[in-house]
Amino acid sequence: MTESPRPSGEYESSPHQVNPEWPPPPAYAPDAAAAPDAPARTSHQAPKRKRTRGPATLLAAVAIVAAAVGGGTAYGVQELTGNGTAASSSPAATNVVPSSQKGTVSGVAKAVSPSIVEISATTDAGSSTGSGVIITGDGEIITNSHVVAGASSVKVRTDDGTAYTAKVVGTDSGKDLALIKLEDASGLTAATLGDSDGVQVGDQVVAIGSPEGLTGTVTSGIVSALDRDVTVSTDEGQGQRRGQQGGGWPFEYDGRQFNGDTGGSTTTYKAIQTDASLNPGNSGGALIDMNGAVIGINSAMYAPSGADSSAAGSVGLGFAIPVDTVKADLPALRSGATD
Repeated sequence: MTESPRPSGEYESSPHQVNPEWPPPPAYAPDAAAAPDAPARTSHQAPKRKRTRGPATLLAAVAIVAAAVGGGTAYGVQELTGNGTAASSSPAATNVVPSSQKGTVSGVAKAVSPSIVEISATTDAGSSTGSGVIITGDGEIITNSHVVAGASSVKVRTDDGTAYTAKVVGTDSGKDLALIKLEDASGLTAATLGDSDGVQVGDQVVAIGSPEGLTGTVTSGIVSALDRDVTVSTDEGQGQRRGQQGGGWPFEYDGRQFNGDTGGSTTTYKAIQTDASLNPGNSGGALIDMNGAVIGINSAMYAPSGADSSAAGSVGLGFAIPVDTVKADLPALRSGATD
């Protein structure tokens, strides 16, 4: 999504159990084959039961972009550690929202907001603002490539107001993804990455980001469609130009252009469509299911044709990069890829 003009030449980058035993164990019955000299059970002794344990079944329903109420909840997820390795997480460990607030927007917001940041990037063409998602406690953050591509400096502000300097580790313009790393950070709240493969149309979702520089803004909606072929620019300067001219981050869908010309260098990816309100500055923020797992990275939104920056806004057509794409791309990003 694109950038709307900001004061002083700034602009904002827009979004693109184990089952209980069943049947119950049988009542105690003496073993007919017991040795004849086995002592008889006296009346005061408690009967021993033979326990039969059924197979453990892991429930892994996946919710969508904010799934849960309406479509199950996700997760055979992996929790990413600070050194770039992944450890398996049990379903219980990935249910971020407390049971008393499960399925509520307020519960998701309270649980996940500490993992969402505001990103300010400076390039030769100006400055821009976007959002990002903390994925490790020592400060790895996923965002959109168009938020930080070509940046000479990157500043990050966390949900509690703490400011950090960050460096760009890797970018993938083909998927509009980037990985940045905070300097001297520790003890941060990492988001749980869910499973976008199980998302269904109609699932409830929550979006958190920094539209128009308003850090920690929460909106909600549903998953409107899946597998949308969204085409965006891979030109590093495109975001700056759009930010100066107003309107949203340019993209194409079904042969039509939205928010202006994407230019000659483009890439197409499969996106989750949502009607959760997204605006310039939401780019790189999280699309979350109702259990608190991130199911997408917001990347693009449609602004009314011809609208200037003061009139541009969400009309319920937003797009997010599926989190499964993000997880698959992480090794390349961590290796320092910059294509």
